[in-house]
This record gives sequence, C-alpha cells and structure tokens, in this order.
Amino acid sequence: MFKGVQLDKISSKHLYIQLYSQLKSLIEKGEVKTHTKLPSIRKFAEELGVNNVTVVNAYNLLAEEEIVYKKVGSGTFVAPKVEFKEDIYLDEEVYIDEDTKFIEERKESGQEGIINFATAAPTPDLFPISPFKRLINKVLERDGGYAFGYQKSQGYLALRKSISKYINRYQIEADVNEIQIISGAQQGIDILAKTFLDYGDTVFVEQPTYPGAISVFKSRNANITEIPINQNGIDLKLLESELKKEKPKFIYLMPNFQNPTGYSYSQEKKERILELAQKYDLLIIEDDCLSDLNYGESNNMALKAMDEDERVIYIKSFSKIFMPGLRLAFLIIPECHFNDILLSKYMSDIFTDGLIQRVLDLYFREELWEKQLNKLKETYQQRYQIMITVLNEYLPQECDFVAPEGGLNIWLELPQGLTANELYDKAFAAGINIAPGTVFYHNQPQTNKVRLSIAAVTEREIKEGIKKLGDVINKELSNSNQDWDNRWMPLV
Repeated sequence: MFKGVQLDKISSKHLYIQLYSQLKSLIEKGEVKTHTKLPSIRKFAEELGVNNVTVVNAYNLLAEEEIVYKKVGSGTFVAPKVEFKEDIYLDEEVYIDEDTKFIEERKESGQEGIINFATAAPTPDLFPISPFKRLINKVLERDGGYAFGYQKSQGYLALRKSISKYINRYQIEADVNEIQIISGAQQGIDILAKTFLDYGDTVFVEQPTYPGAISVFKSRNANITEIPINQNGIDLKLLESELKKEKPKFIYLMPNFQNPTGYSYSQEKKERILELAQKYDLLIIEDDCLSDLNYGESNNMALKAMDEDERVIYIKSFSKIFMPGLRLAFLIIPECHFNDILLSKYMSDIFTDGLIQRVLDLYFREELWEKQLNKLKETYQQRYQIMITVLNEYLPQECDFVAPEGGLNIWLELPQGLTANELYDKAFAAGINIAPGTVFYHNQPQTNKVRLSIAAVTEREIKEGIKKLGDVINKELSNSNQDWDNRWMPLV
C-alpha cells in the first residue's frame, strides 16, 4: 500500500513534507486502515533512498496532527479517525483567551444583567420560530422517514437549486453542481484548510480578522501572513509586496462589513484584488455573512460576482440571518477544486443534517426569506443608528471609530494609554461586556481596539450600555491624567 509513495528530489518542497503529505493523503482517503503499522523508519528510508531523519520528521508531523500514534518498541500506527468538532474553534458566542473571557464564564459566578456588546450572535427573539415550526411539520408530512435518511455529501439537490436562484440577488451565477452545503461557515473554513493546506504552507489573512479562521489555519500548522486592512479595504501595496516574496495557498478575505472592523472594500480595491489574483495565480476565499445587512447606499457586490477566472471560493452562512444553532452554510466552488473539497467535506462529517436542509429549501420556495431578512434589516438598522448616535454623544472625543453603514460591528479605537484588556475588566464590573480587539490578531495585536456588536442588545441597552462605557472610559482617562501629573510633582 506504500509502494506508490514517490519523492521528487528536484522539487523545492522538503522531502519530509512530501512524504508527510502523501502518507496523510493515503490515510485520509481510507487507503490505509486504522491501526495499520507504518513501515519502519530504516526500511522506509532505504526504499525511498533518503536519510532516516526524513522519515522521522514526516512521522512526527503526522503524530502532531494525531493522524498516527506511536507505540514504544513497536512502531508507528494509523490513528482512529478524529471527527470534526466545531467547538474546538473560536465561535462568535464564546471565546476563551489567556487574558480575557466572555460572558458565559462570568454567568457561572452569578453575575447577571450584563449588557452584551461582545457577541455577534442574534438574540432568540429574532428567530423565525413560527414559520420554522410550520415548515418542519410540512417536511415531515411530505417526506416522512426520508427526511431522516442519508443525504448526498454535496447537499440536498432541491436546496442547492433554491440557493442557485437565491444568490442571483448578489449578482452571482452558480450552477447547482458548483454548490456544496456545509454545516456552518466555520466548517467551510476548516474544509478548505484541510483541502489546501499542508504543514508549513502559507496563508494570507486580513489584519485584524475572524479568530475562528486563525484557529483553523494554526491547527494546520500553516504560516499566517497578516495584511493590514483600512477603511476601504486591505493594503494592496503590502499585499503585492508579500505576493512577490511568497506564494500563499490562498488569501482569506471578508470584503463586505468585515469582522471585526465593519469595513467594506471599495469597488476599485475589489477589482484590483482580482487583477492581482490573476497576475500571481492567487486563490481567494471570500467569507460573506453580513452583506445582507446593508443600511446605506454603498455597493457591496461580492468578489465572486466579479470573478471571471474562477479565482474565488465563496462562503455564505445563514447563522446571522436565520438561526445560528442550525449550522447551515454553503460554498460556491470552481470546478477545478470541487472533487478535492467534496472529499474533505465527506471526511469531516459525511453530510449536513438532511431535515434542516429540506426545511430551508421550503423556506426559500415559499419566499419567507425576504420577510425575515427585511425584519432583521429593519431591527438592526434601528439599533445601528442609535449606536452611532450614542457613541458620538457619550464617548470622549479621544475615542475614534468609522461608521460602517452595515453589518453588526463597530471597531472602536481607544484613547492613547488605555488598553482594551484593561477596559474589558472595568467595563464588565460596570455591567458591560465588550470584545477586546487583541483576539482578532495572529501576531502583534493593537492593544487599543475594541469590537462592539449590536447583535444581542436592545435599543434601550445600547443607550444605557454606551453611556456606562463612556463613564468608565472618562474615569480611566481622568485617573491616567492624574497619575501622569503626580509623576511630575516636585519633591518637598
């Protein structure tokens, strides 16, 4: 079974990486069964014509990813398959960091009544419960036990047809065979990482970016290069400079109402990114979860809608605008990558819940989608307008932010000398939960950034919470100024 392993000694890729990649592929495809013993290091090295260290390093990489396990004195064996677990990655509802913890852990200590600007998950009152109840009964009456049967790994065909029509609203055209149903956008990121990333490969991301993506790329032992993002998009000069130095496997972007900043790319930048993708043979992963929530008149066209060269893989989640617990999303995949991605999906969880796919299909077909989306837009736009008003009213002038005109997040820059982690503890003591900006960076985080979300707060809570937050910041600034003055008082 290992006879087909061949190493290219002329290739620029290290021999141990080549060996690791080929063995990993054989194991993940099921061509090498669980608990099968791998060839001994000395024998395998002789067969391949390489140094023993090459085989040792490849086996070590496989062991790090728990693809194999070692028995002292017996050798190296194929490990049992580890199922995909979304909760190992950072989710929007809860994160745990070395220095900061979100609201769930504080609830355990008995501290309730928190105004939660930290989470970007919608509140339960916005879920379409009544339509969902009716549709699930309709599916069960129509399909009976078939609703609980095995599904195609690619997804329920009728739903893929509905999505193919639905995405026309984004000026995206996709055949049903290009659509892959997935169990949430987080799984989509994980599947793409499994498909394209090997140990030591490079991936480009925005700085700052969604921490769940960073966690996935780190789990694949990838090198992560961060490209700073500003108000109208990623720094293109730096992006091209990095592309000249190294070819990444892909770049992960959120061009519309980016998380955490809320920034959106200008049309010119979107066009230029696609030009760079063509010039440098660059694959783009476009994550789109909030473009529906556009409160202004800006053009928030997806990169995928402009993609004429099949450079973009598009991820769209329904979590923020349907019900997050259902874990439904989809990919639009260029044909050249489809089979590899389908295999990664199959190895993750075989297929996404069939009953929920059928319900969502009816949701589209009966045109309930527009009603729900309009309800959400109206609710969030009102919250957004109040948020912008009270931020300007209650926060000191030293604080700075850009009104994003859409999405759920505001990226707040704190006054000089006040860090987000310091503010987090002070704010929480005052009953306010915020997301420190440090968790949205891979390296060298900016310590004076905070993400505020309108997803889980009422209009009353926004007014009350921002007023309290402003009081906390003003108090900290006052204390800071007082401390600074005391350092310069003459000794008497």
